[in-house]
Amino acid sequence: MTTEDIDDLAGERGFAPRVGRATLYVVGTPIGNLEDLSPRARDVLGRVSAVAAEDTRRTSGLLSSIGLEKPLIALHEHNEERRTESLLARLAAGESLALVSDAGMPLVSDPGWRLVERALEAGIDVRVVPGPSAVTAALVVSGLPTDRFVFEGFLPRRASARDARLAELASEPRTLVLFEAVHRVRDTLDALVRAFGPDRRAALARELTKIHEQVVRGTLASLAAALGREIPLLGEFVIVVEGAPPREAASEDTIRRVFAVLRRELPPSRAAALTAELTGATRNAVYRLTQAEPTDGD
Repeated sequence: MTTEDIDDLAGERGFAPRVGRATLYVVGTPIGNLEDLSPRARDVLGRVSAVAAEDTRRTSGLLSSIGLEKPLIALHEHNEERRTESLLARLAAGESLALVSDAGMPLVSDPGWRLVERALEAGIDVRVVPGPSAVTAALVVSGLPTDRFVFEGFLPRRASARDARLAELASEPRTLVLFEAVHRVRDTLDALVRAFGPDRRAALARELTKIHEQVVRGTLASLAAALGREIPLLGEFVIVVEGAPPREAASEDTIRRVFAVLRRELPPSRAAALTAELTGATRNAVYRLTQAEPTDGD
């Protein structure tokens, strides 16, 4: 049994952790239902010297609900860089601290990664206390494939940057998971319809694990039409979108013709790469059919 196991066992039995052993605990907290806070999370929050929180008011309410009162340190996107130094100093002095976000797992579209990175660089023990996550919660109730997925977080706020990112994702074959704020969700759904087409399957999850939890499944077009009617514009949203269907490769004659046109203006390797992208064929297939030899120096 390791010293870490001994410390954890001591904590489970109500004893304090070993004096002088500084640990940064990354603690998952409920995304809505307070009963989802794990017994281990309660124990760790009770044992640490202080809690670094994205929103100290929300975390104060969470701690109060389980009968705890702890010093709280605000750690958010606007002060993370400068606040990290003081937190590292406390850890270096032997204190153990907890890092929490407003809801769910810290660092997932939330601040905290700089602190974790710097703590690891300083040789400080960093341990995770897993908890709820809106990403996986929405994914598993979406009814869409879950074996492989991509988490995109929040899309860019500017329309041009958002549309450019969606254009890059239009051919992504894995299920996509997006976060979106209530005041942008309508524009984002409309942009998804334009980029992915109206018939792409999707699910819109709202207020997960809360009293008014709602998960609506359908096409992107049907979800966009339901927003503001069957789906109230209230709460926090997660959008899950089916991956792009596999594209059928063009015929061999088409591949040869496309390559021949591109080869007039481009080196063989670049012409083959664009031919593969345009026709859905692999680069090897293009090389084989056109008898082009890939070279690194083109």
